[in-house]
Amino acid sequence: MKIKEILDNKNVVLSFEVFPPKKQAAFDSVVQAAKELTLLKPDFMSITCGAGGTTRENTVEIASQILNFGIPSLAHLTCVGNTPDSVKEIAKKMKQNGIENVLALRGDIPNGFEDKRNEVLHPELLHSNHLAKILKEEGFCVGGACYPEGHPESHDRAEDIDNLKYKIDSGVDFLTTQMFFDNNMLYSYLYRLQTKGIRVPVLAGIMPITNSNQVDRMIKLSNAFVPQKLLAICDKFANNQLAMRQAGIAYATDQIIDLISNGVRGIHIYTMNKPDVAKDILNNVNYIIQSCNE
Repeated sequence: MKIKEILDNKNVVLSFEVFPPKKQAAFDSVVQAAKELTLLKPDFMSITCGAGGTTRENTVEIASQILNFGIPSLAHLTCVGNTPDSVKEIAKKMKQNGIENVLALRGDIPNGFEDKRNEVLHPELLHSNHLAKILKEEGFCVGGACYPEGHPESHDRAEDIDNLKYKIDSGVDFLTTQMFFDNNMLYSYLYRLQTKGIRVPVLAGIMPITNSNQVDRMIKLSNAFVPQKLLAICDKFANNQLAMRQAGIAYATDQIIDLISNGVRGIHIYTMNKPDVAKDILNNVNYIIQSCNE
């Protein structure tokens, strides 16, 4: 099923994200984690690909496995490491495997290539809107990424939203946000999108912090502001793994409840391949989501 259809027919959509293994030896364990996550009955699951388009084959394989488990899948695809022809070849394989949904991304520039982008980006695939256009022509439901606090490479928030508009004009059906830890950042962002005429569904990306060491890495990856409340939690429970896990789940739960209460229609949980964490969060919000969809 196409994600656009799911969004058109449900008031609140819940999705999970998993990432393929960096080493092939871990492939089976990731598939097992994905299978356990499908048992929680999300509306769909997305599968990332590694930096520079690495793990691409595993992305398609795991997306296919998730479909076999009975859950719609969303395969990530990047401009980095691809050409228009290779994109069409990958699209062909995806369609052969029943994959209908793709998240179009520029992709992270590999280390060492920051000043040599022409070596990893094809001139016809410089930005995700170029990729989105090809995928749309291939018949996919296409998702895009967005950054409530601005893309790290954008000069300012106005430029960031202008660039986002190019994605929408290329046929992107829905957006998924990068992780954020202060809901007010999202509310402000959604207002700015509305004023620019961007009205496609936006799924809120939630990252449960269950290990205090995650915080610094998340800030670097997402440019996210970390509220004092979350910093205090990480400081207080840094040396107690079980307490940190419980507090991180509680914080993510509070975020989700607030988002749904304020009309956000999509919750996308970055599971870090941890079905137990996703299950505990879902146990905290399942009746809330059900009540919205009755």
